[in-house]
Amino acid sequence: MHALITGGAGFIGSHLCEKLLSEGSEVTVIDDLSTGSNSNINHLKRDRHFRYVVDSVMDRAVLAELVDDCDIVFHLAAAVGVQLIVHSPVRTMHTNIRGTELVLEAAAKKRKKVVITSTSEVYGKSTRIPFREDDDLLIGPPVYGRWSYACSKAIDEFLALSYYRERALPVVIVRLFNTVGPRQIGTYGMVLPRFVSAAMAENPIEIYGDGTQSRCFVWVGDVVAALVKLGNSDRANGKVFNIGSDEEVTINELSDIVRDVTHSRSTVVHRSYKDVFGEEFEDMARRVPDLTRIRELIGYAPSKNLREIVEAVAEHLGGARTHEIKIAKAMSAG
Repeated sequence: MHALITGGAGFIGSHLCEKLLSEGSEVTVIDDLSTGSNSNINHLKRDRHFRYVVDSVMDRAVLAELVDDCDIVFHLAAAVGVQLIVHSPVRTMHTNIRGTELVLEAAAKKRKKVVITSTSEVYGKSTRIPFREDDDLLIGPPVYGRWSYACSKAIDEFLALSYYRERALPVVIVRLFNTVGPRQIGTYGMVLPRFVSAAMAENPIEIYGDGTQSRCFVWVGDVVAALVKLGNSDRANGKVFNIGSDEEVTINELSDIVRDVTHSRSTVVHRSYKDVFGEEFEDMARRVPDLTRIRELIGYAPSKNLREIVEAVAEHLGGARTHEIKIAKAMSAG
């Protein structure tokens, strides 16, 4: 199989590259490096089955050529992170909606299967727990810019399913819950790498809000394995799947686990949403996926519990920091 991964230099995209290459596939990445990084894929460039193109999916001609050459498209390119979404809503909506439209348009011309990555954010303020794929979506009002991301991703889903029904394009939609692991950075507000980095540096751990909001964190390896299986399954076509973990934890509890794993003496500081994101912000109280559908189709089950995930993230960040220190010392000595 020859896979095209949009946003393949990002956190999840780079892990998906590794997974596909390990299974003998050819992989092409297109990424404009706006939030992705060359460092995520540098180690793959020696593989003769790997190719990367630094460009945007907005370049219709380049995208069309890459889609022509592939068997399947994994569409991961999107605006990411709460901070980016809140401060750049125009970019968020344009990137997510127009980018997805162009990918579907190019794929439809050649009948290439597309796996669309959506988000748990589309469930919005729903209080029906756990979230099922056929539940109603309860997205907040337009005056709160945060919901622009959820709304744009919901439109992506409508577009994808419309192409499936009207033009017989094989598509699969996945709603990713909080995915974590090596290479994820806290720059755009991702909570776990932020917490671990602060704890390892003995800096205060900043919790936004009162910390009673809960999330379910899933290992990135489990996510990319599920993406590949769904991409290979004809029975997944035209359907929506949650991918995540159903191990729920409050953000306050997460900070305790992080401090315990890292043996940190960091204090915990709570900051209001208003101070961090401004007046026009609302949060989701809980995010818990119903995993019945994906479990029944591909036998999906998370392989790591939360503590094991935190340990792996801490080990990765510790190794990266050690490497940075070595480089700094070598440069200083030179």
